[in-house]
Amino acid sequence: MLDEHHFRPRRILAAHGPVRWAGALAVIAVLAHAASVTAQTGPSGPKHLGVASCASSVCHGKSTAQPPGHVPLNEYRTWFNDDRHAQAYHALESAQSRQIAAKLGLPNAMQDICLNCHSDNVPKPLQGAKFQIRDGVSCEVCHGASEKWIETHAQKGATHGANVAQGLYPSEQPTKRAELCLSCHLGTRDRFATHEIMGAGHPRLFFELGTFTVDQPAHFKVTDYYLSRKGKIDTMNLWVTGQIEDAERYLTLVQSPLFTAGGIVPELTFYDCNACHHPKEKMRWSAAHAGAGVKPGTLRLQKQAFVMLQAMLDALATPDAAAQLNGATDALVRAGGSDVPSVRAASQRVLDQLHGLDGWTKRVYSSSDIGKVRKTLLRYAAEDKASDYSTAEQVVLGVQTLSYALNDSAGHQDTFKALFASLGTGADFNAAQFAETAKHAGTQF
Repeated sequence: MLDEHHFRPRRILAAHGPVRWAGALAVIAVLAHAASVTAQTGPSGPKHLGVASCASSVCHGKSTAQPPGHVPLNEYRTWFNDDRHAQAYHALESAQSRQIAAKLGLPNAMQDICLNCHSDNVPKPLQGAKFQIRDGVSCEVCHGASEKWIETHAQKGATHGANVAQGLYPSEQPTKRAELCLSCHLGTRDRFATHEIMGAGHPRLFFELGTFTVDQPAHFKVTDYYLSRKGKIDTMNLWVTGQIEDAERYLTLVQSPLFTAGGIVPELTFYDCNACHHPKEKMRWSAAHAGAGVKPGTLRLQKQAFVMLQAMLDALATPDAAAQLNGATDALVRAGGSDVPSVRAASQRVLDQLHGLDGWTKRVYSSSDIGKVRKTLLRYAAEDKASDYSTAEQVVLGVQTLSYALNDSAGHQDTFKALFASLGTGADFNAAQFAETAKHAGTQF
């Protein structure tokens, strides 16, 4: 379970990986593809009252946590001082963002296509008197428009269910949390970082729910009172849910008009970036990872989340179940080099299989189960099934997250450092070296 202990090693990505991790997380947003937030939410609804409505010293703005209460009441300070989401708007004022905007032909980065994920970009009619767009990814982006629950949520006897009914977002539910985070960290039909946007300089997006949850500082206390209201959140369930939701969201987007937005070339963001963007002398293709029938030089659709789920099934279900998902994934990758109807049909077949895994998000996992999945991830990497950078990245993040789940991460810091060092950056990633490092790491657990 994620409790305060798990949140102490803040900035785990920066601690164990190169500086680029922090940069990728600091530029939190993806950019909109077609529609404004107004089109998504409609012109009416509860108002977003803004950070100032939560940040007074009698609410969530105290300078330090207030013992022994159930709520720290310094949530605003934690968010403002330590949470990267608070700096999301200001990232648009950076030289990098100005360059991206100029390359895209925009006068500046203060446009809906940027603000939709770098801020709480709701329409003017839904902005309260204290609302400020400059607050960035603020309270109500994650917790929902507060107009109907801000007065009642602190009342004696107020239940969490009643607050949710008034519009509070149930972020304590792993699936809901994954859906919310991925709306920017992967995208939606209306908010998506296209290949054009990335070509202009936007960082590559990546996501792992457990890691991203731990990396942001907790502004709540997991107590018996908290558990009685919101229930237990197990780290393993976060990892599983994140992988399933990531895979399902990706497949849904592949079937959307985004995949063929126009022109002869499909939307290349759906493909494995580093299959093309690496030095030619550092060849990475291998039959083990590319899959049956996928030739060298082929544009390959991303499949990192599918490989993670294959490892889970291999460890906890049957090899046949993993092989079935692997076969469907290979067919999808092959379709990605043929035609759009084939891609949509193949992606639907994989999606149908993944829907059968929805029960795994609420499954109770034993320590033995978690350990088996962790070992399987490393075995897959050692067997060269993670020779593309994005899959190797998910292996490393997954191993670290599952170690938090097992509460044994403190004893494996050197192993994490070795894995992150071997991962390196997309440009200098060495697949053979990573496989060897993963093989050795497998002996440490």
